[in-house]
Amino acid sequence: MALYFDLGARLVGTTNLTEYQHPTPPAFLPEAKWGKWHRGLLVGENLEDVTLAGPGVIDGHRVFDPTGEERMRGPHALVFVNSRRITVRDLTFVDAANYAVYFQVSDDVEFRQVKFVGGWDGVHWRGAPERWCHNVQIIGCQFYTGDDAIAGRYWDHTVIADCIINSSCNGLRLIGPARRLIVDGCLFYGPGLEPHRTSREARRTNMLSGIILQPGAWDATRGPLEDVLIANTTMHNVASPVTLWIKPGNTADRITVNGLRATGVYRSALSVESWAENPITNVVFRAVHAEFVGGGSAALANQPVKGPGVDARPLPAWGVYARQVERLTLEDVRLSLEQDDLRPAIRAETVRTLTLDNVRYPLVSAVPEPVSLTNVTELIRRPSEPGPH
Repeated sequence: MALYFDLGARLVGTTNLTEYQHPTPPAFLPEAKWGKWHRGLLVGENLEDVTLAGPGVIDGHRVFDPTGEERMRGPHALVFVNSRRITVRDLTFVDAANYAVYFQVSDDVEFRQVKFVGGWDGVHWRGAPERWCHNVQIIGCQFYTGDDAIAGRYWDHTVIADCIINSSCNGLRLIGPARRLIVDGCLFYGPGLEPHRTSREARRTNMLSGIILQPGAWDATRGPLEDVLIANTTMHNVASPVTLWIKPGNTADRITVNGLRATGVYRSALSVESWAENPITNVVFRAVHAEFVGGGSAALANQPVKGPGVDARPLPAWGVYARQVERLTLEDVRLSLEQDDLRPAIRAETVRTLTLDNVRYPLVSAVPEPVSLTNVTELIRRPSEPGPH
């Protein structure tokens, strides 16, 4: 089946909330108990070989529901569950009353040249420990969202490539396990063009993390985060470029950032943190140039690090922070500052092997140790020197 929206066609969500239906997710999904939260303007169950194509518009109409999530959210724009071979292309989603697209336990899903404007999350999908989502591609899409542009968990074989991602929340937020995740050739930038609608601050638009990988941050999950490649990526005006942490029940291995340029980073260092039973196994940052706003105080450098919440927070280092990692490699990494920062450039705690290979950072006269090491078993240091501001 193919559903085409011609040029000028616009499907608009009704304000009559009784007319929306919702699918029935499998009982093993933790989200199954949420009932009407799954409702949508377009709903599909047990679909195969379905295409939605533009160049028309699906307009969620910002439908308000005082009994919905956060006492305001209404239906998603497109919802499907337990489906295969779904293609969405050349469409524009505008003002979704909750997520623009939400799907569960589905495989072989492709978004190509799709535009998301306003609303909350752009594309959000979830599997479960018993049933992951397989083979999702998001190619050449544009996101201008009030909440996370791309989010979800239990992903296997995901490719996100050649996308423009602008948000008043996070660009990519992974809240559970994933395997074989590739992010390639994407631009992440803030501030958001669409405000964060549920923020306590009126019309907050600052972008949070470009990419935040945080299994277990929202609720307990179990399973691995492994074989992640973030390549050829540009970020501007984000709270943090790449944030990675795991919590009990999760593991992380083979995480590589290869080619990242970030400017205007205003809150948090590149971070790799295990708050789980086991350390993160192997992380590589290669060919990275990150410029931070700076301005951090000596008091912040000396504060104990508390476990993370749900968003990136200030850390006792301004450039790179690592906690409980087996192998961390920084190769061809340049860290720079817009203004002096009284924290170390790099801080590593409980790291078995730390490799600094051609790492450059500025010297700040009031910081006696620009690289702070605690319980680092092995340090491999190839020409890595302080550099000019």
